[in-house]
Order: sequence, then C-alpha cells, then structure tokens
Amino acid sequence: MSRDIRDIASKAAMRTSHAAALIVLLCGGAATAHAADASVSDIVRADYLPPEERIASALAAQPDVRAAAARLRTAHADARALEIGAYELEATVIPQRRRTDGGGYDEWEAQLSRRIRLPGKARLDRDIGRHTIDAAELRLDDSEHQAARRLLALWMAWLRDAHTANESDEQTALLRRERDALARRVTLGDAAQRELDAMEAERAQADAQAIAARAQADASRRALAGRFPQIPLPERAPPLSEPAALPEDAERWRQRIVERSHEIGIAEEDALRQTRIAERTRADRMPDPSLGLRMMSDRGGAESALGVVLNVPIGGRYRRALSDKAEADAAAAAADAANVRQTIEQDAWDAAHAADSRLAQWRSQQRAVAAQTSAAARTRRAWELGETGLGEYLQAQRLHRQARLAETLARADALEAALLVLVDSHELWHPELAFDEADAAVHSR
Repeated sequence: MSRDIRDIASKAAMRTSHAAALIVLLCGGAATAHAADASVSDIVRADYLPPEERIASALAAQPDVRAAAARLRTAHADARALEIGAYELEATVIPQRRRTDGGGYDEWEAQLSRRIRLPGKARLDRDIGRHTIDAAELRLDDSEHQAARRLLALWMAWLRDAHTANESDEQTALLRRERDALARRVTLGDAAQRELDAMEAERAQADAQAIAARAQADASRRALAGRFPQIPLPERAPPLSEPAALPEDAERWRQRIVERSHEIGIAEEDALRQTRIAERTRADRMPDPSLGLRMMSDRGGAESALGVVLNVPIGGRYRRALSDKAEADAAAAAADAANVRQTIEQDAWDAAHAADSRLAQWRSQQRAVAAQTSAAARTRRAWELGETGLGEYLQAQRLHRQARLAETLARADALEAALLVLVDSHELWHPELAFDEADAAVHSR
C-alpha cells in the first residue's frame, strides 16, 4: 500500500470517526432532552423487557409465592378457629354399681358442660384473626414483589452479560480483520513481522476475553431460564434502549416506595396482632368459667337429681407471667416495625438516588466513548503514516474497547436502576396495585 493511498484511507477513516463521534454526542443530547418527557409507560413498555402477559404467571409459579399463598389459607383457617373459639361441649358419664348389706343396684351420673368466653375476649380473638389474615395477604404480595425483583435482577444480568459478549465478539472480529490486513502488508514487505506477532497476541487475548464473556452470558441465560421457565427467551438478547430519567424527582419516588412497602405493612400488622394478643392474655388473667348440666340416678332409679354446675378457675402467678411475656412481645414487635420502616426508608432513598446517579454515569460513559473513538481514529492514522508505533495503536484500540464495554455496562446499570425504582414502587410487575386502586375508586364514589 503506497503512502498516498494510506493518506486517503486515513482521512476517510478520520472523517468517518468524527461523524460517528458527532452522532454519538447528538444522540446523547437527544436522550437528555427526551429524558424530561419520558413517562412511566414509556419505560415499562420497553422492547428489551420480558412479555408483560407472561409476568403474572411467572411470578405466581415461584415456590416462595406458592408457599405464601398456602400460608394465607392457613391464616384464614386460624382466623375462623379464633372466631369460633377453642371451647366445645364436654360430656362426662360415670356408670357405677353400688353394693349394700341389703343387696346392690345400679347408679349413674352424667354431666354436659362448656366454657364460656367472658365479654370482650371474642372481639379480641376476631381482631387477632383479622390481623393474621392481613399480614398473610401482605406476605403473599411481598413474596410476589421479591419474585419481581429477582426476575429483574436475572433478566438484566442476562442482558448485561449477553451484550458484553456481543461487544467482545465484535471487537474480536475487528481485530481479526486488522490482523489479516496486517498479514497482507507483511507479505508485501510493507510491515514488519514483529508487528504481526504483536497484533496476533492482541487478537488472542481478545479471543480469550470473548470466550469468557460468552460463557458468562450462557450461565446467566441458564440461571434466568431455570428460575423463570414460563418466560420465553429470544435466541439473541434484545438491544438495550437509551436510559431516560424517571418522571418526578427522587423524593417523590422515595415516598411512593415507602407508602407501598409490603414489608412495612407486614411489620405493622404483626405489631398490631401482638398488641391484641397481649390484651387477650391480660384478659385471660380472669379465667373463663364453665357452665354445665348435671344429672344423677341413685339406688337403681329410686333417687334422681338434676343440677347446674359452675366451674370458675382461679388465676394466679402463672397467668400473670404469661401476660407480662405477651406485653414484652408486643413492645418488641412495635420496635421491630419501627426498625423495618427506617430500613425501607433508607433503601428507598438509596434506590431513588441510584437511578439518577446511574443515569449520570451512563451519560459520562457516552462522552468517553465519543472521545475514545476520535482518539483511536487519530492513533490509527498516525500508525498508518508511520508517525507512531504499533504498541501505541494497540493501546488506543484497547482503551477504545474498554470504553465501549464500560458504556454497555453503564447503560444496563442505568436501565436496571430505573426499573428497580418502578418495581419497588409497584409501578412495574405488580398487577394487584391496579386492582387496589380500582377498588378504592369504586368505594370513593
């Protein structure tokens, strides 16, 4: 290749690289301008997300969700048992044979009795059952929420690893073409063999990185398919869209996450339930009496009796100790609820601000890719003109590859951070929220 031809090719490559850099910068600016107009519906309907119609069935099929659904049925049964009460009719029959000096005769005694809950205890039992059901329903919702978070993590891990592998494959193909072109130049005597050896080493290293990236992508795909087999996976990972800022500020999203947190609701329902249990235990310091009917037949039926039996246990130190324990449990549950609220508030703040931070990082990586694209093009031209060595050119290409990979990872991280806020605020993959809001609208009319 003559120097004139190399000059023409280098200038064309430089113009192409400048145009590419300008396009990247313009796209970045367009994304920034569009971010303010992005809505929740724009984000949740993204083409890179799993099919919306498969989400509900995939979440419901998770083992922890099925277990929570079974425990909800248990809670309903417990509530029915509390409402009915543990007291049932008790029958006592005593047949006997009496012997006297004058002979013998048959006698019998029978009693039918039942304990009676004192006023107020039945209401407390119903309250305990209601809070048990409410907590179980929230635990079912939370298990679906945790499954949605798990799906998001696995899905984005697959996309991140798949696009990293694709990027590595593209870079490997580019180095292979560079190596072949350099080999032709060596054959023509236009380049040294040592340059070809260095290029071959660079290509082999890139091949190793591509193999590792592909293996990681395959592992992520298997993990996703194994945990959520209900969601079909395309042969090739869909392209990642450009991240956009969430509508409304981080503080509003933090408030929404806290307001809709199942974990806070579970902790508060458990605290209320434990408070009612403490009240019920305190009420049990006055034991429930039993009332019964007693019948007797003596001397072979010559004598009979019919009476009423009242049995009143006398409470003592044991019942007082149980009441003290229940009071302590209620205080601990209230403290646990406060701790859960503080933890969720902090996590919500972290998630909301992480979405803004990840978006800013991606935009910076976009600018870095544009700069590295321009620098790599200039270094290539200098190498072709003989103004710099192959080592500097390979270093520039290496930095360019690293910048592109970093941009891919930052793009996936920014998308995942925004989606996590939507999942935690129940705007994404939480169909029960729509039902709850529809019911609230109906009741408000």
